Amino acid sequence: MGVTQEQKKKRKKRLTIIEQVQEETAVQNAKEVTEALEELEKQGCQVDIQVCPRCKSPKVKRAKSTGGDMWAHIGILPPSYECPDCGWQERIVLKATNKRHNVREVEIIREAMDENDSGSK
Repeated sequence: MGVTQEQKKKRKKRLTIIEQVQEETAVQNAKEVTEALEELEKQGCQVDIQVCPRCKSPKVKRAKSTGGDMWAHIGILPPSYECPDCGWQERIVLKATNKRHNVREVEIIREAMDENDSGSK
């Protein structure tokens, strides 16, 4: 018994709904992180917040070395991070910040954006 066309359509519709919910959650998380950074800046605190690239949750934590990240524990690889909200796990994490950038950092960001723009055309 194979999968019918109707079952495929239902599965596709469920996946679309799940993707929409995940996107809405990511937007809401991003808004909350932005608001928190703005509030901290008003208080005079400048910080970096680690953010999950998938769901934008600020709950990202470094994976424990006992959980299989021994290479990072002994310093051979960068540490692995994980998000308890969506299950994402990688060695690279995004950071949201309210710190002011120096000239060199602004140049690096501009160059990266220029390369991204030229690569997408």
